[in-house]
Amino acid sequence: MPVDKVPDTPVEVLVDLLTKAKDIATASVNVPEELRSHLQKALDIASGLDPYLEKMTTQESEPLAELYQKTVSHDWDQVHKEGKTMFRLPRECITGHVEGQTLKMLIHMSQAKRVLEIGMFTGYGALSMAEGLPEDGCLIACELEPYLKEFAQPFFDKSPHGKKIIVKTGSAMDTLKELAAAGEQFDMVFIDADKNNYINYYNFILENNLLRLQGVMCVDNCLFKAKVYLKDTTDDNGLALRDFNQYVSKDPRVEQVIIPLRDGISIIRRVSLASECLQAQGKITDDEVFRGVKGRSILDRMRLDGKVAYVTGAGQGIGRAFAHALGEAGAKVAVVDLDKVKAGTVATELFLKGINAISITADISKSGDVQRMIDTIVSKWGTIHVACNNAGINMNSASEDTSLEEWDQTFNVNLRGTFMCCQAAGRVMLKQGYGKIINTASMASLIVPHPQKQLSYNTSKAGVVKLTQTLGTEWIDRGVRVNCISPGIVDTPLIHSESLRPLVQRWLSDIPAGRLAQVTDLQAAVVYLASDASDYMTGHNLVIEGGQSLW
Repeated sequence: MPVDKVPDTPVEVLVDLLTKAKDIATASVNVPEELRSHLQKALDIASGLDPYLEKMTTQESEPLAELYQKTVSHDWDQVHKEGKTMFRLPRECITGHVEGQTLKMLIHMSQAKRVLEIGMFTGYGALSMAEGLPEDGCLIACELEPYLKEFAQPFFDKSPHGKKIIVKTGSAMDTLKELAAAGEQFDMVFIDADKNNYINYYNFILENNLLRLQGVMCVDNCLFKAKVYLKDTTDDNGLALRDFNQYVSKDPRVEQVIIPLRDGISIIRRVSLASECLQAQGKITDDEVFRGVKGRSILDRMRLDGKVAYVTGAGQGIGRAFAHALGEAGAKVAVVDLDKVKAGTVATELFLKGINAISITADISKSGDVQRMIDTIVSKWGTIHVACNNAGINMNSASEDTSLEEWDQTFNVNLRGTFMCCQAAGRVMLKQGYGKIINTASMASLIVPHPQKQLSYNTSKAGVVKLTQTLGTEWIDRGVRVNCISPGIVDTPLIHSESLRPLVQRWLSDIPAGRLAQVTDLQAAVVYLASDASDYMTGHNLVIEGGQSLW
């Protein structure tokens, strides 16, 4: 620690005290060498902690590094003397590299999209958290000092993440009231402002539901130079933070843990609804609607953690999108495709996103390939929970010119292949008493798309719907649900080929939504049908076509 730096954290206070103790021991001939040695070891441990954390923490981005350097080199005392700030801003309050990366990590871990920061200071913490937010994320920072917004804004403007930050100057409580009146909610709230108001901010946030269900509140400086737990504390800020910590620890609405990082960060979350229910004193109906089925919220019920899924035709287009969606929801995914390279590429994509995936090459029109696919998955992961039978082909021809070869080839993949996959996966699922089968049908099962002529395709997809309905009713009492998805015209590279490009404008005129479907438009549907949230749905044809079948 630099000799001119005022000790600001419990570790820095320890280093300062140990240094003084060592100097006294060194100057005295009566101190045993063993005591001097212990003091030196204690000093080495205490003084080495912060530098080690600094070194081992992932390096910050260039915009953050520049903001930090400008912040520590800025003459804050002179700024205050010139009347640009209402309060003197001590340099030791600057959020550092480790704290900033910790906040960014918390954003990632909580998967936050909306963050509220009370007390921005120079914006280092705000920009750190913004880097962890998704592209459509938002961070609202409340800052009393307008000068600090002016100081930070140029650095926000330089960063691609700065656009996520909205700074509101003035009274933090006034801003909180404004946000509450607008019905705003946040996934994470970070408090680093005037210590005497911590309890007021905390209560207002909870009482007005500014913190979303399962959200996290983080509070900075909760150890405050160790003055929160030293008995002889007289420091006003230390006493205020002591009261705050004790208040939160006794609050039945939340759970709290204090992380001794730098000057301490409290992580606070709301406890289960059971406690909230007790406080309501019988004013609410305590049932699964209130608590969630088995205590799980609706979004949790759509998670697929621990489930094993496969997707056929997953090397491109809709199948690839389904594989990503199921994996993102938590499932292990077998990527099945006729093209070995494409299947392997998608499996690699999933792996890079942290999803457990394998690739399988199979022609689902061949019964041997279908059984080998099922056996491979069961051998690898022990079971199959979700079967997504998506592979299909389409060949256009006028009905009078449709050959038996075209008819058989289309039906062998689209209907016969789907049946064989349903049967093979169904046998595994029926034995275990649980499973979700999702077949890809088509809007062509409901209407005759035009002007293209595709008799064999339309008929085969109508067959997929009836197959789904039949299996769905036959197997539901044994725990297996079978449903299908009927997409409209999906925007793929094939659509923009020379032969089909002239048809696009005609198709668009038939679609109330005014656009073609994107593969991402179908992802939520496959996750819903694969999840426990759809347990009462079976034999259903879920149509997603922008309204085209209604005109």
